Amino acid sequence: MEEHVNSDHQLMMEGDFPLPHSMQIDPRRERFPCCIVWTPLPVLSWLIPFIGHIGICREDGVILDFAGPNFVCVDNFAFGTVARYIQINKDKECCNTLHPSHEYQHDDTRRETLTWDDSLRKSTQEFQHRSYSLFTCNCHSFVANNLNRLSFRSGGWNVVNLAVLIFLKGRWVSKTAFLRSFLPFVIVSALGLALGGTTYLYFLALFAFLLVGWFLLGTYCFKNLIQL
Repeated sequence: MEEHVNSDHQLMMEGDFPLPHSMQIDPRRERFPCCIVWTPLPVLSWLIPFIGHIGICREDGVILDFAGPNFVCVDNFAFGTVARYIQINKDKECCNTLHPSHEYQHDDTRRETLTWDDSLRKSTQEFQHRSYSLFTCNCHSFVANNLNRLSFRSGGWNVVNLAVLIFLKGRWVSKTAFLRSFLPFVIVSALGLALGGTTYLYFLALFAFLLVGWFLLGTYCFKNLIQL
């Protein structure tokens, strides 16, 4: 009888990381097991549609996302429902099976096994003590930290290559999600061109150049500027 009890309440508890039941994606219930998920941001995505908010999901599909100072959301994706996702084959694309245990001395040869959820828990605990900044420590920093901890595709993830991965490889949840992501950009661009003409295009290009340039410089030239 207990097997049929609804477990959704347990999934929403921040400290609880239950064992996975299924790798099946269920957008209606916002369950994306072992996925990176993306949703558009208000205002910013209206101007530059490839910019958005991202999170990473536990094995049971519950979404974790860094949404503010010392705060990681659990099962409450900030800024709306998921629009795009990438599901990761943790058995083939991750190499996190063994990591040194920090509970022992450095000369101790014992090691601990980390599951997918173990790795996400460690990153969550770390970012619960981090300040949030759109420009230096944001949701992309949190997901990149998780992917590096998981050794996803040998690691080396940062805010730039992670954003590129989502933009190029992300799958749309539905046609509605696609429209929700790009329709505001089309409307704002049409209004901008109608009212400002080429001046609007100039300022939009300048804004995009400065924003992208900041993250490129902070990632590849000043490596301690953007936290992971």
